[in-house]
Amino acid sequence: MQIWVDADACPKPVKEILYRAAHKRQITMILVANQFMAAPASPYIKSIQVSSGFDVADNYIVQELVAGDVLITADIPLAAEAIAKGAAVINPRGERYSKDSIGARLNMRDFMETMRSSGVVHDGPPPYNDRDKQAFANALDALLAKAKAY
Repeated sequence: MQIWVDADACPKPVKEILYRAAHKRQITMILVANQFMAAPASPYIKSIQVSSGFDVADNYIVQELVAGDVLITADIPLAAEAIAKGAAVINPRGERYSKDSIGARLNMRDFMETMRSSGVVHDGPPPYNDRDKQAFANALDALLAKAKAY
């Protein structure tokens, strides 16, 4: 099992939690971004810079991850592709996506994108906060503990 991180838009507190988890549990964590991503020196933490372009990082992640891996992303289409390959997916706010929930999430994402492009909705998600950080840490810990049991 490896932890993949869609790192371009991943909040710093989430990365810090992931760095500690990778080191503590000795699990390889791979940050994928289209810009340089500084990461702590660790045999368990890798940073991969892909070329810039639409969905280049997403496509790299989908190509490389395998069933049983974990993906951290807020990107709903990327989450759907990872779930289809058998990966577990958590967003930075601690929500775990599943085969049962991802279809509804894709529909809501498409609906909100239509609303924003038509000018009806102007705002995005609320700012990342301590409650989100704690929810993420709890969800990650539960997922990794469950994976270790197998």
